[in-house]
Amino acid sequence: MSGSLSRSADLPKVWSIMRPVWGQIRFAMGLAGIASAFTLGALTMLAWAVHRLLATPDQWPWLPLLLAVVLTVLAYVLRLTAFNQSHYAAFRLETRLRTQLSEHLARLPLGYVQQTGAGALTKVLMEDVKALHVFVADSTPLYARAYVSPILTFALLWWLDWHLALVATAVLALGVAVVSLAMRNSGEMMRQYNEAGENVSRAVVEYVQAMPVVRTFDTGTVTFGRYQRALEAYRDIVTRWYRMAGVSSRLSQLILSPLPTLAALIWVGAWLISQENMDAGVWLAVLLVGTGMAESLLPLMSLKHLVAKTQMSIHRIHEVMAEPELPVPDETAAKTPQDANVRFEKVNFCYTPSGPLVLRDVSFDVPAGTVTALVGPSGAGKTTVARLIPRFWDVTDGSIRIGDVDVREMLPETLMQQVAFVFQDTFLFADSLANNIRLGLPEATLDEVIAAAKAAQAHDFIMALPQGYDTQAGERGIFLSGGQRQRITIARAILQNRPILVLDEATAFADPENEAALVAALANLMQGKTVLMVAHRLSTIRDADQILVFDQGQLAERGKHDALVAQKGVYARLWHNYEQAQDWVLAGEQA
Repeated sequence: MSGSLSRSADLPKVWSIMRPVWGQIRFAMGLAGIASAFTLGALTMLAWAVHRLLATPDQWPWLPLLLAVVLTVLAYVLRLTAFNQSHYAAFRLETRLRTQLSEHLARLPLGYVQQTGAGALTKVLMEDVKALHVFVADSTPLYARAYVSPILTFALLWWLDWHLALVATAVLALGVAVVSLAMRNSGEMMRQYNEAGENVSRAVVEYVQAMPVVRTFDTGTVTFGRYQRALEAYRDIVTRWYRMAGVSSRLSQLILSPLPTLAALIWVGAWLISQENMDAGVWLAVLLVGTGMAESLLPLMSLKHLVAKTQMSIHRIHEVMAEPELPVPDETAAKTPQDANVRFEKVNFCYTPSGPLVLRDVSFDVPAGTVTALVGPSGAGKTTVARLIPRFWDVTDGSIRIGDVDVREMLPETLMQQVAFVFQDTFLFADSLANNIRLGLPEATLDEVIAAAKAAQAHDFIMALPQGYDTQAGERGIFLSGGQRQRITIARAILQNRPILVLDEATAFADPENEAALVAALANLMQGKTVLMVAHRLSTIRDADQILVFDQGQLAERGKHDALVAQKGVYARLWHNYEQAQDWVLAGEQA
């Protein structure tokens, strides 16, 4: 909008995302416009009734009064129907957008989802779509009223008396000028206002989520300080905006209220009657009709802020929808691997087109049915190697092959049927333990679920729970310990029975008792599989068929444990440090 009274260059962008429900929105706006016309008609009928009473006091004006009642009822019904239609359109648009976003996210590289984070994507899926819902549901009928009412009122006033029509228009023009003054630099201020508000929200979430750490280490001084600074920045922007536009904004609301227009029409109308240039009945009709001319523009002032907020939400929705999807081959050209060997051929990879290479010229073979361990210092690239196999991202150069088929030549469902994962960060849904285990295989029987749980060393602790396999895991599995959650995910992978298994430090957070159960569970899971294991506990991979040692994004060494230790290279250094860590004791115990 330019000021609050004309559409901005941004507004068509708002309408563009509403295209799927544009027909219903137009219908709602049309009904709202007709309702405004009927309201104006009802006022005209009242003016006619008064005129009839003045002309013939002994005759009750039944017809104009009856028409006024009918038009009032019709205006109410149409206005209510208009809002119903706009809300139905908003619900349809909300459902459609969330469905499209969810389907699009399912086709994006998993790496993008991980990098962006659950919080940011949740905001887009929930809050930003909701903001668009509010705009469509509540604003579109008001827009119709704001544009239709002044035009029809001006036409009727001109028909009644052009002098008073010009007076009412002059008041409206003055209000528009003051509104334009109030809205100067509003786009930039709105951007700063929303950004400051989001900073406050982030600081609050951080402060609440980090409460255990806050109370343990700094009693809230540092973390609460960040929240306090965000709140002060928000207050400063609101105060500055208020000082910039407060006076003109309040003045515009005063001018566009009914009283100034009424006062001007009374004053000029009284003068015209005194000059015998106007009939009293016409004057009364003008007073009834004309006061709503400027007032009908008032909703546009509040809608200005809603439009700006909606624009930011739409921008974030478009950003997600613009992310390129993972390229998928045509079904007729897609290939299926014949075995479970894995091969990296001269793989280079960087997370962004302009970013540094994370992996450089990585080549290795993992024969089917063997165990390969990926080790190296933190940041060496071993986890990235593991996550490139299921196409969390696509390689920048080179290729990754499963069964001599490039993973980019497989359909996503074919690739997922080849690879199972057990990560150190487990995830369980707020559902029963049985349904968490059969995730992806809803047709699996309870006996199959129990067999998988037994192999994963999870059956005993599940049966010890009050509801057994029907026990709810809670949000993100909060009702289970870390080791228990890990064994549930291992049971899930056992039930899937996929030929390739990727383990990303699956025992990293296990206590000694749980680790023994996890090792037994992993041994059952790994039987007959092609295994790639990212490991920091080097004792768990001594018997691996081959060990790949990564350093600074390159494959530095490969071989078996004893041979690598004898080379006195990167692996030997890691092993030496690992042995030293195992011998660490408290100073008092050593003494």
